[in-house]
Amino acid sequence: MTSFSFDAAFNLTGKVVLVTGGGAGIGNAVAQVFAERGAHLALADLAPNIADLAAALPGTGHFGIASDITKPGEPERVVAAALEKFGRIDVLVNNAGIAILESAEVVTDLAWDRTIAINLTASFKMARAAFPALSKAGAGRIVNIASQAAFIALDRHVAYTASKAGILGMTKVLAAEWAEFGITVNAISPTVVETELGRKAWAGDLGVQFKRKIPVGRFAQPEEIALAVLYLASGAAGMITGENLVVDGGFTIQ
Repeated sequence: MTSFSFDAAFNLTGKVVLVTGGGAGIGNAVAQVFAERGAHLALADLAPNIADLAAALPGTGHFGIASDITKPGEPERVVAAALEKFGRIDVLVNNAGIAILESAEVVTDLAWDRTIAINLTASFKMARAAFPALSKAGAGRIVNIASQAAFIALDRHVAYTASKAGILGMTKVLAAEWAEFGITVNAISPTVVETELGRKAWAGDLGVQFKRKIPVGRFAQPEEIALAVLYLASGAAGMITGENLVVDGGFTIQ
């Protein structure tokens, strides 16, 4: 029987969490939060020093694997490596992504294809590769990082919006199909997040003007997104699946 005490629901000791794009930004914040709750982390990232970044997390025994998960066979290789290291996977966080911003009339084939490949296709292939392990976990969790751009129109976001809208659709189908295996699948849609890249992209007057459109008057912090991921992956959220948690300071309610 599931325990609904706070300590039991958020105690992740012994759980294995696989995070794509875990080397920086939201992914690294997610890794930090889960490590602090006792989980073992498997981080997949393009960064060649991802093993060192994993080793620097709180606790011991974390694992990093350098991978371009858009390449054939790489999602399967990442999952196999995590299973070889830990013997199980309890949570998959599909966080790896890019944003190449171009107007629709000039967006290149390369930009479109790369965006879809990383943001959407790789997320699906990671979920498919992790499915056997997650189904064995008995209460597997998948959390996909989408965006407010998935359901509202933002200038120069056509490729990014298409990829993140696809994430929301995929989330619903996987949630429906995999519920019988004990797996929940949810998405999180942030507004601008003040990662290192986010601060650079939204520096100066551009960022000031956009913040004025957000009711709470600021951008999100990586740790706020990480804690939202923690909730959806925790024992407290077992009845939540196929949902999209919007973390945008009220931007899309206007």
